[in-house]
Amino acid sequence: MKATVILLAAVVAAACAHGGRPESASRTQAQSARNEAKLAAALGGMVAGPAQDCVLERDLGSNEAYGGRAILFDGPTGDVVYVNRPPAGCPGLDSGRALKLRTPAARLCRGDVVTVFEPVSGTDLGGCSLGQFTPYRRGASRDRGTE
Repeated sequence: MKATVILLAAVVAAACAHGGRPESASRTQAQSARNEAKLAAALGGMVAGPAQDCVLERDLGSNEAYGGRAILFDGPTGDVVYVNRPPAGCPGLDSGRALKLRTPAARLCRGDVVTVFEPVSGTDLGGCSLGQFTPYRRGASRDRGTE
């Protein structure tokens, strides 16, 4: 009986150790690379500015998730967007889902927790804590003073 329990424990331990299949890890890495490439394409021709801890909520438009690791917010004009990379990611935030951005202070800041929800059903799916906001501006906007 004792040998059976030890054998069972060894089998369970081995299964846990091998739980992250190599093919699923490579699929995850490939998807992550695709998401980063899509984000880079969306930011094409834009120049990053210094990261900010807070942004006025009125300056944030629609948002798009890039695999739950990066969120691209439209800015107040077509010349600026903001990228936020939640430190722990934002599980559940993917295509077809959205963020609730209601804050009492009318600004969204690093560390604020936002809710991920399904817009069609209105179902809350969890949330995540935001990171800093990095503004990206069109490359030409930095040259305006030299024209």
